[in-house]
Amino acid sequence: MTARIVKVVWTGRLSYKTGLLLQKSLINRHHEKPQNDSPNSLVLLEHNPVYTVGIRNKIYTHEEESRLRALNAEFYRTNRGGLITFHGPGQLVAYPIINLKDFRTNVRCYVSKIERMIIRLCAEFGLKGKTSPDTGVWIEDRKICAIGIHASRFVTSHGLALNCNIDLDWFEHIVPCGIEGKSVASLSKELLTNISVHDVIPVLKRAFSDEFQCNMLDMTEEEISSLFNECRDTNEINFSTSGKS
Repeated sequence: MTARIVKVVWTGRLSYKTGLLLQKSLINRHHEKPQNDSPNSLVLLEHNPVYTVGIRNKIYTHEEESRLRALNAEFYRTNRGGLITFHGPGQLVAYPIINLKDFRTNVRCYVSKIERMIIRLCAEFGLKGKTSPDTGVWIEDRKICAIGIHASRFVTSHGLALNCNIDLDWFEHIVPCGIEGKSVASLSKELLTNISVHDVIPVLKRAFSDEFQCNMLDMTEEEISSLFNECRDTNEINFSTSGKS
């Protein structure tokens, strides 16, 4: 059997809107792919400060949105699963844009695979991660990794956000993921030493490769340039809406 290939792109820090456009371009590649081509990909990045809410977003009023924007963060309403969370510098965000049929799995098993992958990653740093009835990965009762995905025609978008050395004060302004009485964690806070996004990227790539039984190939500069050119040609975001352009 031919080995599964997943192309990896590290973009550095991006606005949330640009991250959405990248996902849209990669999703389009799945639906427009030539026969025998494999457009499965993994986007790794950090976002500028932004609060995002999932499909149950109507409980967040315009007053709540304005309050969060006043903190110098953006606010987006998306079609991913889950409630509210925060993305910002020091958090590794991963967007797998993969066709679940290629990996012989379904949405529920896919989420479980992501959780197992992050538990494996935590273990490499000497931390005991675990799951709970609430989606994500936890260190005791502190969430260290949020997961919120979307899937359409078997192709996934959105993904996971792992706290590395992010400023956890941003989470004080919300109820993260809508779960009362729980707090958030970061690798740096748990280990009492600075663990950067760059420290974590190679560990996440190994864990992803092991869990999804695939070979990881970094996108070439030419491929990355082509991807960003596609984004510049995109005039709208069909799978997300925002109160701010």
